[in-house]
Amino acid sequence: MDTTVGTLIVAAVILLVIVAIAWGWSRRKQAQSEVVTPPKPHMGIKAVGEPVEGSYVSTTKAGHPLERVAVHGLGIRTTGELVVTDGGVIMDLAGREDFLIPRRDIVSVDTTNGMIGKFVERGGIIRITWHLGDTLVDTGFRARYAASTTPTVDRIREMIEEAQ
Repeated sequence: MDTTVGTLIVAAVILLVIVAIAWGWSRRKQAQSEVVTPPKPHMGIKAVGEPVEGSYVSTTKAGHPLERVAVHGLGIRTTGELVVTDGGVIMDLAGREDFLIPRRDIVSVDTTNGMIGKFVERGGIIRITWHLGDTLVDTGFRARYAASTTPTVDRIREMIEEAQ
């Protein structure tokens, strides 16, 4: 009898935590409903380098690495590829819709050691700051191979300089 009651209490607490997390996520999505859908990659853009394999970390409000953007699937971590093109940066994501960070919307690119839920060695995450509609956001991507990080950041910086 004692183990049954204890098991039921633990199960109830776990269920309560899951419900609280789901409620919080839905509230965050409602609060961010003004954030526009990111553009989809379109025909006619050409890659300017090889795709970089790795992990899409998340998109957060710029300057707030712990404030995840929940709408449009931007807050969900997944594997994928980052592709630098003549039209911007494509996030080719596994199990999710790809999106394009248009060249004209990119403000800056650098590296960081962490964003919400993912903290790594210094400079291990590529962070692209860009305008998603009226919202300034940071998108993080961690290359599978560390040797890919610096050349990718350099290519994106060259693209930003050419666009100015």
